[in-house]
Amino acid sequence: MVETNQTGLWPHLYAPLRGLSTKLSEWLSPASDASSDDRVYRISVELPGVPEDALELTVDDGVLTVTGEKTATREDKGETWYFTEREYGAFRRSFRLPGDADAGKAEAHMKDGVLEVTVPRRAPEEGRGKRIAVTKG
Repeated sequence: MVETNQTGLWPHLYAPLRGLSTKLSEWLSPASDASSDDRVYRISVELPGVPEDALELTVDDGVLTVTGEKTATREDKGETWYFTEREYGAFRRSFRLPGDADAGKAEAHMKDGVLEVTVPRRAPEEGRGKRIAVTKG
């Protein structure tokens, strides 16, 4: 008689599916780059075929989120062949902004299928910290 561990059997069967939702969302998420200099943060998101009016950009609690929907179609015909390809689906991409980002002054521009978001950096605040005296007590 072969003994099987019922609690150990099921996890092995589902192992290939573990993380599938994360992989699927990564596959649908557009490629992006982020960089900064001493004045601004820059985020570039590749969105070929996505019109500006199909995008929504929001900032909430220090997180910049880009949402939209891809609806691209390509069709090729030849004498003896026919090919069509469709790419569609909703996407969402979020970026946590650093503490010195001034999200209220963020700007976004679309050019050649690439969304460019710039977020200015706030100047360091003088006297932001407070020194606390220690007394004997």
